[in-house]
Amino acid sequence: MHEFIEFLKSLYNAERLLELVRSLLGNPLGMAGLFAIVFAETGLLVGFFLPGDSLLFSVGVATGATSNNVYLLAGMLMCAAIIGDNVGYMLGYHAGPRIFSRPKSRFFHPDHLQRTKEFYEKHGGRAVVYARFIPIIRTCTPFIAGVARMRYARFLLFSLFGGIFWIAFMTTLGYQLGQIPIVRRNFEKVVIGIVVLSLVPVALEARKKRSSATAA
Repeated sequence: MHEFIEFLKSLYNAERLLELVRSLLGNPLGMAGLFAIVFAETGLLVGFFLPGDSLLFSVGVATGATSNNVYLLAGMLMCAAIIGDNVGYMLGYHAGPRIFSRPKSRFFHPDHLQRTKEFYEKHGGRAVVYARFIPIIRTCTPFIAGVARMRYARFLLFSLFGGIFWIAFMTTLGYQLGQIPIVRRNFEKVVIGIVVLSLVPVALEARKKRSSATAA
């Protein structure tokens, strides 16, 4: 239990996270661990607490300082993200009808399901891609897309695009910036900045909704 708590602490401390990533990159079992972390954050609802953006940035930084092939590693993590997305979708697809067939409640009212379906019919593709860059939301979106019965071929297309772009962008950002001395000296601040930037879309969307509500 103590080891698990220490592991969780390392995920939210930039310097310790970088050291953890370096140690994971050093052996096949560690690489499997990185795969599992990315998969869990996107494929299992319990993975919402995992720091995907800062982890991928750290992977890019660590790869730049080691002999690991950044393209091979990025490809592996893309597979993890896409497989995770699809597992989340399937869980929602099969669990959704059972959840919303229960008697009406505050959280699982049948009307909520209808509104969710309408949303994903109109904005589903954009939501799947945007969600990749927003903590917690990227964990829930595939599941909700499955609950809403978003057409699978459409979901898969945007899942592929979003997963590839998210992994490529974050690891490349870390790989390039990790070579800059000032970034190395202020690594923790840079990681915090990455997390803050990932929350900007949420803030902008909330502001947009408030403005629309005020105007109405």
